[in-house]
Amino acid sequence: MSQLFTPYDLAGLTLPNRVVMAPMTRSRAMTGVPDEQTALYYAQRASAGLLITEGAPVSQEGNGYLYTPGIYTDEQEAGWAKVTKAVHDRGGRIFVQLWHVGRVSHVSLQPGAAAPVSASAQRGEGAFSFAIGPDGAPGQQPASTPRALETEEVARVTADFVAAAKRAIRAGFDGVEIHGANSYLFEQFLNAGSNQREDRYGGSIENRMRFLLETIDAVAAEIGMNRTGVRISPFGRLSGMSAFEGEAETWLAVAEALEDRQPAYVHLSDQLSIGGEAMPAGFPSQFCKTFTGTLIAAGGFTQETGEQALKDGALDLIAFGKPFIANPDLVERMQNGWPINIAPRDAFYGGTGTAGYTDFPTWDQERDETNE
Repeated sequence: MSQLFTPYDLAGLTLPNRVVMAPMTRSRAMTGVPDEQTALYYAQRASAGLLITEGAPVSQEGNGYLYTPGIYTDEQEAGWAKVTKAVHDRGGRIFVQLWHVGRVSHVSLQPGAAAPVSASAQRGEGAFSFAIGPDGAPGQQPASTPRALETEEVARVTADFVAAAKRAIRAGFDGVEIHGANSYLFEQFLNAGSNQREDRYGGSIENRMRFLLETIDAVAAEIGMNRTGVRISPFGRLSGMSAFEGEAETWLAVAEALEDRQPAYVHLSDQLSIGGEAMPAGFPSQFCKTFTGTLIAAGGFTQETGEQALKDGALDLIAFGKPFIANPDLVERMQNGWPINIAPRDAFYGGTGTAGYTDFPTWDQERDETNE
């Protein structure tokens, strides 16, 4: 019997199936505000057990990519309220991913063209930002050299996450996901290579974890731990993240700290499918022995491999990313054995209007067009 299409109790939120739509940056919000097309895009995919939005910057400082919808102004909050209503009207459930990119940004995106911030004043090797180039045109730009956050500034960034979480609940989201993965700000603090600090946020594992854990605790104090999820990418190698001594111990310490807190879920990002490296063999099983709460993973799953992971008991929910782009009815397609469309790469990021965004048909629409 398939487990992928069975219900799941997510910290009191009933999911009709175990399919999660993974967060995917689409760079479609031309003004940085969710619009009618944003609402339609998520509503079309509401049959997923849980939708997790694209990363929503918690401040202008936290933005590293043009045309991403933030969650730090009243206008953005109102835009997201239209998204959650559209999803809930179709019976869906939706969390927003709260995002601060740290050093993976560019001066053209920063307030007053200032340097981005990070754990240390160290540029990420090979890190690129979707920003405005010297010619005034949008495109991939090498990330700017950051400055290190002052010790007393760290609490300010945590406060930005708390404010964004409060906006999210007011906008109707069922919860939030704190983005601690894929080389962004929290991982820049966790990784001993990118974190060269000598204050209480640097050095030991306990210190390097402090910023993430303080933020989780502060967000949960406002909206509830049952509405707070966390995404991490152990052994991440994107945008200049490097191996470091005590790496496995660091991530298992994170797992222990999360076990103590029991957030709504932990979302593991395996980077093999997005140009990074896979986690070492055996580590995911170590992690799930340490963290016993709800575990989601994303990383190139197919229906078959997702089913096997559920059967093995390694995961509770399976996140699919790219398949949702060209298949708004992915759940129904998998459940009924209908064909799965492949999205062209040029549809992944950017663009205007509906093309490559909300114009992908459901299977029923495909059949109707074929029969005309």
